[in-house]
Amino acid sequence: MTMLKMKSIRELNEKDLVDRVEQMKTELSKLQTENAKGTLRKETGKIRKVKKEIARLLTRLNEVKKK
Repeated sequence: MTMLKMKSIRELNEKDLVDRVEQMKTELSKLQTENAKGTLRKETGKIRKVKKEIARLLTRLNEVKKK
């Protein structure tokens, strides 16, 4: 998955944001499982990127809910 730019995140509606967060959380858990098994050798930096992406999506989701 590619990281979304903040401009494209702002264009998503609330339902799309929730769906994207769920999708990213699923990917994160998969990556963490692979890392625990030791099969995630070259992609360990991807975990950090996914966490940041989730945080950015949740931040935008909270902004939308406050309005």
